[in-house]
Amino acid sequence: MEDKNLIVGFEKSDDAAIYQLTDDIALIQTLDFFTPMIDNPYLFGQIAAANSLSDVYAMGGEPKTAMNIVCFPEKENLEILGEILRGGAEKIMESGAVLSGGHSIHDPAIKYGLSVTGIVNPKKIFKNYGSQAGDILIITKPLGTGIISTASKVETIAEDVKNEWIKLMTTLNKYSAEIIKEYPVSACTDITGFGFLGHAYEMASASEKTFVLEQELIPYINASKEFAKEFYITSMGQKNRNYLTDKIDISSVPFCLQEIMFDPQTSGGLLFSIPGKYSSEVMKKLNDLDIKSSIIGTVEEFNKKSIIVR
Repeated sequence: MEDKNLIVGFEKSDDAAIYQLTDDIALIQTLDFFTPMIDNPYLFGQIAAANSLSDVYAMGGEPKTAMNIVCFPEKENLEILGEILRGGAEKIMESGAVLSGGHSIHDPAIKYGLSVTGIVNPKKIFKNYGSQAGDILIITKPLGTGIISTASKVETIAEDVKNEWIKLMTTLNKYSAEIIKEYPVSACTDITGFGFLGHAYEMASASEKTFVLEQELIPYINASKEFAKEFYITSMGQKNRNYLTDKIDISSVPFCLQEIMFDPQTSGGLLFSIPGKYSSEVMKKLNDLDIKSSIIGTVEEFNKKSIIVR
């Protein structure tokens, strides 16, 4: 089926679907849910909601309504579910959207997330392609949350590391999106399950460009480097590596940093490209936020590989 008003579908692996309603209003639809990565149900609810809302921000939009998606064991303590939903509701409220209902089923494993509807001006959509040669690449959160999650299941992680990990995952991309919407962003995506390199590859290949990244500029939670050296790595990270092996050049990058860049992120930051003349101004505003952004490389005409990390 085709509909001319479906202006963003799944053709380019974009972050959400967009359906145009009028000349000035288009509807954004997205859905995401997953199992807990943290023992605290309230924080899990916040993280899952922040992750679900992120796709709307990655499209340049504003979330308006959200519906809960819940899988919960029939014999589990309902107070746990209450805490998950409380955490999610608080993040929905913070986003400015309204919780409008949802659906639940009995399931052996706890799962939670949101179906989110947002709006955007059709002329101001962020797509995950359109990067131009000469653009600067910026990421709005450090990497490493998946590796920290794996490590936390095996050993006790330091309190400061745990606090940084939780802060990254519970912080809405709302605040960075509000800043970058004021600039001519050429392409944008959020970093989630395909990891930094997976989502960067989608942007680069769909834009038919090469992203040249500087390894010393890639931001990450410091502890994730040591955990990666100890092989606290994820199965999804290995799937990301296997898929991208012949599409990117990371031959000069140490193994531990490779793993951080393949690491699937939960509620990761935004990755976007912007004309170079705006980079200093936008970075100054982004770095007034609690979580610092980083310039990580440039966009060049396609040169054999979609991504080169040097």
